[in-house]
Formats: sequence, C-alpha cells, structure tokens
Amino acid sequence: MKYDLIAFTVSCLLILVYYLYLGRRTRRLPDSSVHTLNARIREQWVNMVMNKDNMEILAVQTLRNSVMAANFMASTSILLIIGTLNIGEKIGQWALAWHPYGLAQPFSTELWQLKLCLLLLDFSIAFYCFSMAIRFFNHVGYMINLPVDSSPDGGLYKLTCAYLNRAGSYYTFGTRTFFFSLPIILWFFGPYFLMLATLTLIGGLAMLDKVPS
Repeated sequence: MKYDLIAFTVSCLLILVYYLYLGRRTRRLPDSSVHTLNARIREQWVNMVMNKDNMEILAVQTLRNSVMAANFMASTSILLIIGTLNIGEKIGQWALAWHPYGLAQPFSTELWQLKLCLLLLDFSIAFYCFSMAIRFFNHVGYMINLPVDSSPDGGLYKLTCAYLNRAGSYYTFGTRTFFFSLPIILWFFGPYFLMLATLTLIGGLAMLDKVPS
C-alpha cells in the first residue's frame, strides 16, 4: 500500500509540474500553445458570423455539432460511472489476479476502494465539464444571431466570444479528465503501471498542447 500511495503522489506531482510549465510557457510564448490558437480561431469565427450576412445556418449547424459532441461525451461519462459501479467487484478480482505482487503482498480493500472512488470522481468531473460545455454552447446559439450592438466596446461580440471560449475550455477539461482516467485504471494493476501511464500521458499531452509546425 505504501508504494501505491507514493506512486500516486508522484503521479499527481508530475501532472501538476507539467501544467505549471505549460502555463508559464503559454504566458511567455502565447503562440506556442494550441489552447491560445483555438481561442483565437473561435473569436475569428464569431466575428465572421456576426458581421456577415446569411451566416445563421452555418452558426446553428456548427453549434449543433458541438452540442452533439459534448452530449455524446457526457452520456459516455454517465455510462462509465454506471459501468464502474456494476463491475467494481470484478475490477478488484482482476487487479488481484494481475497485480505483479499479488502473491507477495496482502491485497488492501481500503486501497482498492480508494482507487475505485477516484475513478468514479474522475468520470463525474468529466460529466460536469461536458454538461457545462453544452450549457455555454446553448447560450452562444441564442447570442450569436443577435444584431451586433453599436456600442464602441463591442459588448455583445466580446461576451459571445467569452461564452464560446468558456464552452471550449469546459470541453477540453472534460476530454483531459477522460485522459486522466487511464493512469487510474492501470493503477488497479500496480504502482508501476500508474507511473508508466502517467509518463506516457504527459508525453502525449506535450504533443497535443504544442501548436503544429
């Protein structure tokens, strides 16, 4: 159990260090982050839709596709929560059978329950993020077809961009939460699998967060 907790702590620290590094790099070099690029593209799309005629159908179809994608992921999160609860006992049996030290060390019921709770928490956070993404996409659907106000600060345009970027951020958070579930699942089979999955995940995130050349 001690090795499992140490591995989990190190795994969390590695992910925290990566995101601290990503935030620092984004503040220093905004153009190097794919998140900054996506936010700019969304703002350009809003500007195009709100300032050109006959863009209503395009806006509705694009937002509908985004809502459908977020809705699919939210439904998947709920199914994974139900499935985890249903096969929770079998997961413990599989972990005991495949654990590399299963014969050398006693199997801790408390540790298994902790892993299961963390997995359920992960899927619950994903469901919340995708649900919030749907909420903000729906708000943008009402806002983007309104006449652009004539105020010098462009209040409606800025608010629409902020809502759309927030929806995109929630969708990204939900997707990343799905990614984080992979190390937790492999943690059932031992601490070394957790460390290997965490390092692999960080390597994958580093490629995803970098703007393609």
